[in-house]
Amino acid sequence: MRLKLFRAAHMADAMAQVRAELGLDALILNTRKVADGFEITAALEPEPEPEQALADPGRIAALTWHGVPPDLHPALAHGDLEDAIARAVQFEALPLGPHERPIMLTGAPGAGKTLTIARLATRLVMSGVTPMVITTDSKRAGATEQLAAFIRLLGVPLLVASHPVSLARALAQRRDGAPVLIDTAGADAREPACAEELRGLANTAGAYMAFVLPAGLDPAEAADLAVAHAACGALSLIATRLDLAHRLGGVIAAAAACRRPLTEAGIGPGAADGLVPFTPALLAARLTRFQGRDNVS
Repeated sequence: MRLKLFRAAHMADAMAQVRAELGLDALILNTRKVADGFEITAALEPEPEPEQALADPGRIAALTWHGVPPDLHPALAHGDLEDAIARAVQFEALPLGPHERPIMLTGAPGAGKTLTIARLATRLVMSGVTPMVITTDSKRAGATEQLAAFIRLLGVPLLVASHPVSLARALAQRRDGAPVLIDTAGADAREPACAEELRGLANTAGAYMAFVLPAGLDPAEAADLAVAHAACGALSLIATRLDLAHRLGGVIAAAAACRRPLTEAGIGPGAADGLVPFTPALLAARLTRFQGRDNVS
């Protein structure tokens, strides 16, 4: 309870002070005449604390099954699951329009960067836009041939640029603001040398860096990787292998830890339909899909 003492030469003036400061709900506890006028002791009851919605035990069990970190449970345990996800995790579209910054994919070896580049190129070609595709991966045996095979059927040439100087030359060939997709070698951004290399490529290209994260990783490991790549300049996350991984705590932990939005989700083997925009509805559906989560709502 908030107590306050008011004094004025006249009772009406003292009451006016009470209403002005404490409002019409003020409680008058005492009034008395004093030497220079009147004194009023008034109080205001504090606003009641809003009732906290009880956590859904089934939802908590599901989040635990998925490996979602416990500190994220309160944000996801109440109300409609899709709405809760939209509040707890960021989502946005990957900037694939004309005249946008080049999009450069980074991630650990085997994360699915090359396949994601091929799928993004397929999406653009199917929409009537021809992208520029560049690979900087000269380390992995057959990496260039693999990507070339993916995009050959699209009628899109592949440029190879293994270091910043050659990357700058390749980008000089960009015409009419065509979207640019850049594949990179597998890298662990927690290693200083890898982090420096990624920053150099991104700075040369003026690229929008997106971190490719395979679903199913240990949540702590996924979070560490995402934070490290965000420190290198990654602006968003692309989650792959959602068709293979049942437990998605790693994806949620990574997005929450690095405070970067989820943009795309790899959901199947198809080149045309295996990659879709990531939305709260998609994540909610995946969280409720498998055994042990039938009671999540």
